[in-house]
Amino acid sequence: MKFHCKKVALILILGIFSMPLLAQTAARLEILLQKPEITWADAAVFVLEASEQGVYRNPADAFAFALERNWLPKGVESEETARLNGIALLLMQSFDLEGGIFYSMMKSPHHAYRELVYKRIIRGDSDPHMAVSGEELVLMISRILSIQEAEGGI
Repeated sequence: MKFHCKKVALILILGIFSMPLLAQTAARLEILLQKPEITWADAAVFVLEASEQGVYRNPADAFAFALERNWLPKGVESEETARLNGIALLLMQSFDLEGGIFYSMMKSPHHAYRELVYKRIIRGDSDPHMAVSGEELVLMISRILSIQEAEGGI
């Protein structure tokens, strides 16, 4: 019951999508939530859509878009397992989140991770190099959207 309620709440939170896209997004969300480890392509397509950076039918296109903008760690491949510090960078960049002085100067995965720990999007006891599950990614996006909504950003 608890897991089902999370899915329903997240679909409502992610209601930024148009109605025809909502069914597609709900199906993607269901698949994503079941993945114990996501790839960089999985992360890119879902984060970019949630942050309104575009709609991607092909995860490889979303990955290429994020990679071109340096929103992903250097040297990653689309089908590699996504790591938490790199996901932090993708989230910070795609949602255009402000960071402290070190993040602003370097825009590195390390500093993005530290910023999201500070903002309580990521738990402080998390390993920055750990693999990220679909559920963890959706929860981080949900926290960002909740904060933006509370601040009047949405």
